[in-house]
Amino acid sequence: MKFLSLRFGLFLFLFLIGSQLLVAQKLHSDNGDGTYTNPVIPADFPDPDVIRVDDTYYMVSTTMWVFPGVTVLQSKDLVNWEYCSNAVPRFDFSPCYNLDGCNRYGHGQWATSIKYNNGKFYLLFITLDEGGFICSADKAEGPWEIKMLPKGFYDPGLFFDDDNRVYVAHGYGTIRITELNHEFTAIGPDSLVFTGDIRGGLEGMHVYKINDFYYLYGTYGGVDGIQVTLRSKNIYGPYEQKVVLEERTPGVNFGVHQGALIETQSGEWWTMLFVDSGPFGRMPNLQPVSWVDGWPMVGLDGKAVVTYRKPNVGKEYPVKDFPRSDEFEGNTLGMQWGWNHNPNPTKWSLTEHSGYLRLKTAKVVADLLEARNTLTQRPFAHYNQAIPSVATTQIDVTKMKNGDIAGLGIFQEAYAFIAVKQVADEKQLVMVNKGDTIASISLKKANSIYLRTTASNKSRLATFEYSYDNQKFDKLGNELRMSFSLKMFTGNKFCLFNYATKEIGGYVDFDWFRVE
Repeated sequence: MKFLSLRFGLFLFLFLIGSQLLVAQKLHSDNGDGTYTNPVIPADFPDPDVIRVDDTYYMVSTTMWVFPGVTVLQSKDLVNWEYCSNAVPRFDFSPCYNLDGCNRYGHGQWATSIKYNNGKFYLLFITLDEGGFICSADKAEGPWEIKMLPKGFYDPGLFFDDDNRVYVAHGYGTIRITELNHEFTAIGPDSLVFTGDIRGGLEGMHVYKINDFYYLYGTYGGVDGIQVTLRSKNIYGPYEQKVVLEERTPGVNFGVHQGALIETQSGEWWTMLFVDSGPFGRMPNLQPVSWVDGWPMVGLDGKAVVTYRKPNVGKEYPVKDFPRSDEFEGNTLGMQWGWNHNPNPTKWSLTEHSGYLRLKTAKVVADLLEARNTLTQRPFAHYNQAIPSVATTQIDVTKMKNGDIAGLGIFQEAYAFIAVKQVADEKQLVMVNKGDTIASISLKKANSIYLRTTASNKSRLATFEYSYDNQKFDKLGNELRMSFSLKMFTGNKFCLFNYATKEIGGYVDFDWFRVE
């Protein structure tokens, strides 16, 4: 009996330790007890707009220069989200999206407005160089049709009024309303309806008609964002303004701002905003809304919530996790992946070597920022941010050509990577940080290598390692101090790449990519 008691005690101890470890390492917001913890998605899904269609919620976010892009997510409870579609597979409106002598870093799609009207979904967005675009689809899963508009609107908030007229709110600092026809072409002037007077940068307006009022729901943006609401009984104003949340508590809610108002099936109101959350990017943040004297006040007693009860949507739904690892066993890439600018479809394959991602060199370039077919995905932060995100890949390098560089990196303006470099008849293992080669050693085995990066959103540091057996890893080079540069306007990403500096024709095969 004593032995059984000791064994049971040991089992209970290990179970409790294991349970605590699982809690510490969890990557989803749902706590499994009827509550959730912000951020509601611990990854870079910025500028969220959310709508409900029947019992399903849809969110769109900014993807900038990553394609497939204009990512649409779906959820049944506003807490557990999953990929629905990427509305824009590629963007063929400028050679810059092909990295053809120019680029669109920080200048691609952003701040999209999503709406559903008369059985159709719409996405309205702008790019800084090309202008305005509208995407439409019968189903959120697609296929989506994209059309370039004669005119673009800054941070557009699309709105279908109940008299079948169409408007868009837009602007930075000064907010304007423009009437559109059903082809989304302006048929009226850009009417000034409000000038921001708290500070500069009033933006991100979404439009709602609730009871007798038109509401413009927006922000004075920035890391220390201020969420405001404008209201009027006429779409053209005059509008009065109220601050509905100004969160200054250090931590996961600091400066929470810019997003959407949502009503659940049960009549509750919520808002999906985002927080500038460090080098991993800008993360969606779900807050309750209480109507006070006709104003949508955010949070609880004037403060944003960290852990709170889940929205009442009429039933419970299972916990969902976003995919992160990939064995490359199918014929299509997982929806977590996105290419740096448009890919060259002839220079990558999942079928030429079944079970592997083959990346061929696409053109001769000077560095990673110019390379075609760099494949990226968002890292997810742990809710215990003392735990970093660790990505490992195995790569077959036998078919590289002189000057080829292939490996695993952290991708933003200040990028770093560990890679195999072919130098004449020798293969070298190199670590590059912000364009400078920090370390270089001879590769002992010529066929394959395991590469690993460990990135911490908390410390802002990333390190790089290699292994010949996937057991013992050795560090190479120094640490990358990750930053969130507005020249990119997206969070740091894991990336797989293969580019040529001398001649094209080489290729590498990635066997798998796994995130711990």
